[in-house]
Amino acid sequence: MIDELAKQAEESLGQVSSKETLATFWQEYLSKNGKIPALMKNLRSVAPEERPAMGKIINELKAKVQAEYDAAADKVKQAELAARNAAETVDITLPAKTRAVGGLHPLTLVTNQIIDVFSGMGFAVAESPEIEDDDHNFTRLNVPKDHPARDMQDTFYLSDEFLLRTQTSGGQIRTMDSQKPPIKVLIPGRVFRSDSDATHSPMFHQMEGLVVDKGITLGDLQGALNTFVQKLFGADTRTRLRPSYFPFTEPSVEVDVSCFECHGKGCPLCKHTGWIEVLGGGVVNRKVLENCSIDPDEYSGFAFGIGIERIAMLKYGINNIGLMFENNLQFLKQFHE
Repeated sequence: MIDELAKQAEESLGQVSSKETLATFWQEYLSKNGKIPALMKNLRSVAPEERPAMGKIINELKAKVQAEYDAAADKVKQAELAARNAAETVDITLPAKTRAVGGLHPLTLVTNQIIDVFSGMGFAVAESPEIEDDDHNFTRLNVPKDHPARDMQDTFYLSDEFLLRTQTSGGQIRTMDSQKPPIKVLIPGRVFRSDSDATHSPMFHQMEGLVVDKGITLGDLQGALNTFVQKLFGADTRTRLRPSYFPFTEPSVEVDVSCFECHGKGCPLCKHTGWIEVLGGGVVNRKVLENCSIDPDEYSGFAFGIGIERIAMLKYGINNIGLMFENNLQFLKQFHE
């Protein structure tokens, strides 16, 4: 009977090829209720004088089958490992999988480019709050409550006193309150106005520039802006100043650049004039300096405001300002530093 069981165990073990068949073998022959442990339970039916010899034979059988089982288990483990390695083999001749690398938004690109240019001319960068009070946004910029210029900046009021700023020019006042001349600062940020069409948005971005020192003139403004437009649009780009009006500068100018597309010959981009309007500026109004306790007889300055969307649309040929706020990846992927 023992010889027959040993033969059966050997044949069954020869058919083991997986974890499942290995588990079935162990359950049938070596588990607590398996065939080999059952032999030990049957020893009580054997004559007492024969039990030691029979027990020895059963233990030898159990040890032999256990050793063969362990060897089979190791083979199954090695076979499964080899199969898994084969399934996970990497074909190094295939093209590598690439992950798309993100890029900066066109407005961020242009903002950084503008800051780089003016930083090279010694400008510092400051911030001012987006929720501004009427005093900083209008009154101390020489725009009192009854001034008609307020109608041009119809905006989002939070109360009678506070509003979402309509311009970064309020940062001029905060800078001159906290710092005395000489001053050379850029103030970038979001601004808000009730305006929306293909070239306007109720939320957009500006870059305010302010210089205050002794002997500053309109010529200094044009010199700084010449450097700016040449860095952004090309070395042969020129500026042209046209008289304009802003309450916080006197004299005030609109600044045009020679068309960088046709180089002044006339094309659809410049409406066949050879010039493109890009920003406004002027000499800081005496009243604004006085409102910040700066003596206008000793100091003068210039200020300018750049619409960052305007520069981005010109630089990258974007015909609708809304495209820059829609988060369309096909649009945004076109822009790289």
